[in-house]
Amino acid sequence: MQISYTIVDSALDRLLVAATTRGISMVSLGDSDSYLEAELARDYPSVELIRDGSMPPEWVDTLVNYLGGQSSNLDLPLDVRATDFQRQVWQALQAIPYGSTSTYGEVARALGYEKTAARAVGHACATNPVSLVIPCHRAVRNDGSLGGYRWGLDRKRALLARERSRSLLFV
Repeated sequence: MQISYTIVDSALDRLLVAATTRGISMVSLGDSDSYLEAELARDYPSVELIRDGSMPPEWVDTLVNYLGGQSSNLDLPLDVRATDFQRQVWQALQAIPYGSTSTYGEVARALGYEKTAARAVGHACATNPVSLVIPCHRAVRNDGSLGGYRWGLDRKRALLARERSRSLLFV
């Protein structure tokens, strides 16, 4: 299996986008290319990784425009492996409107689980390899605090603030 990837500048640091011919497999933000490449290699240890391969440039442009506040549309093809539960959670996250949040417990209840499944929802968020496209940053704790985030709370806070400030433009 091969995955092409590229790393570009974005409004929130360096952005890695990795994809197969079928769709995006990983999206990541970080301070350095070496960190992003190490994270990709760790998540895909038995895959041939090709930098600046044949990925459609519009996939990368869509993510860069989203992070820059020029678009709220992240309708991109995905190629990720997931359990049925993860897929359910990720679909529920994609249903949270741009500029809004839901608690982990609300997501669990929307899927027909008890509020006690909130931790499992949080774990599904933490294992999401295509954050942004599947907006796990829109899931927060029951008390409204941010909870965790793969790329740090400062980035989660920045993403939510950008979405809130731009949400009326994309209605």
